[in-house]
Amino acid sequence: MSWSLPPAVAIRDVGPRDGLQVEAPLPIARRAELVRALAAAGLREIEVAAFVSPRAVPAMAGAAELVAELGELPGVVRTALVPNERGARDALAAGVDALTVTVSASPEYSRRNTRMEREQALAGLAPICALAARAPTPVPVDVVVSCAFGSPYEGEIALAEVERCRDAALAAGAARVTVADTTGMATPVRVAALLERLGGEVGVHFHETRGTGLLNAWAAVECGVTRLDCSLGGLGGSPFATGAAGNVATEELVLVLEDAGVATGVDLDALLRASALLAELVGRPLPSAVARSGPRLAGSAGPAPAAAPGPAA
Repeated sequence: MSWSLPPAVAIRDVGPRDGLQVEAPLPIARRAELVRALAAAGLREIEVAAFVSPRAVPAMAGAAELVAELGELPGVVRTALVPNERGARDALAAGVDALTVTVSASPEYSRRNTRMEREQALAGLAPICALAARAPTPVPVDVVVSCAFGSPYEGEIALAEVERCRDAALAAGAARVTVADTTGMATPVRVAALLERLGGEVGVHFHETRGTGLLNAWAAVECGVTRLDCSLGGLGGSPFATGAAGNVATEELVLVLEDAGVATGVDLDALLRASALLAELVGRPLPSAVARSGPRLAGSAGPAPAAAPGPAA
C-alpha cells in the first residue's frame, strides 16, 4: 500500500497561544517552560503568545515578558499572534521572529473576534505587513483565514470568499497564508475542494469539534500541503466562536505522519514529556488520545521501520 504523500512537513505548534488562551492564566515562567519543552522535542516553529488585550484574553497577559523570558531559541521561530497594528508594534518591539494575523471569511466571526468588519480587517493587513517588513530584521507575516470551511453564524462560506481573503493577504504583503477550520466544520471532501480551488502553497489549521480534525489534516497532506498547525495535547479553541473546541493534537499528528513515512522532525517521546508537563500545568488530563495512551509500542515513539507504508515514488 502506498499514498501520495510529501516526504516531510513543517509543524507549527500553537499550544502556548491557542491551547492556553482559554485556560486559567499561568505564570510567565511556566509558559516559558512549556515553550522550551516543545523546542526540546524538535518543534521548529512555536506560536508562543498573543499580543492582545489582557482584558479580552487574560491568559495571554504578559506577552512581551514571556518573549523576554524565552530569549532567542536557536533554530526555533517564535511566532506571536497580533490582532491589529498596535499589537504588531508591540510584538516587533518585543523581538518575536514572525507574526500571525487572523482575518475571517465569516463577517460575523470577524465582528466577534476582532470587533472589525471583514473588509476593515483585510484593509488592516497592509500596515501590519509594512511594519514587519521595516523591522531591523524583516519579520514574515502569516495571515490565517478563519472560518475557511464554514461559519457557525452564516453557515456555508463560498470558496470564492476564502480565495478572495487569500489573495488580499498576499497583495498586502503576507509571506504566507493559512486556512483555518475555526469551529470544526471541515470534512476531507471539503478540504480537498478548497485546496483544489486555492492551488499553490497554503498552511492548514484544524479543530476537533466534530472529531474530524486529524482526518482533515491527513486529507490536506494527501493534497500536498506541507505546513500544518496543531496544539500540544489537543487543547485550544477560540473564546469568541460558538462551538469551538480544541485543535488537532500535535502528538496524534506526529504519530500518524511519522508512521506513514512523512518526516516531522519531532521526537514523540520528548513530545509526550511535554504533554505530561502541560497536563500538570492545566491540572487535568489532556484531550489527546496519544497523550493518554502513549505511542503504539511501549518505549518506542520513533518512526516506523522501513517496511512500513510510505509515500509513492
